Amino acid sequence: MTTLIWTTGIYCLAAVAEIAGCFAFWIWLRANGSILWLIPGLACLVLFAALLTRADVSFAGRAYAAYGGIYIGASLLWLWGVEGQAPTRWDLTGAAFCVLGMAIIVAGSTAQSQ
Repeated sequence: MTTLIWTTGIYCLAAVAEIAGCFAFWIWLRANGSILWLIPGLACLVLFAALLTRADVSFAGRAYAAYGGIYIGASLLWLWGVEGQAPTRWDLTGAAFCVLGMAIIVAGSTAQSQ
């Protein structure tokens, strides 16, 4: 259970870093923001990549697959908190299934390594 909590925490931090980094590019390219947005954007994306390697999962592909569930949930929180657009019930239902899938992947990976 501790591994699941640790890995989930790492994935949550990685999601914030990835979404913030991609949002900086969004501001630059889609909202005509300054090219200076790339500085924090690139820093966040480097942090995201470094954090993802810290997850206690034995294979990169499995880490990325499990991370996807957290990324979807975090993206919807970003949609709501930063962009001011409330997620729909369909958004939330889909995210719940993805987070459940993430927990199954990580728990199964942990069980195999013991």
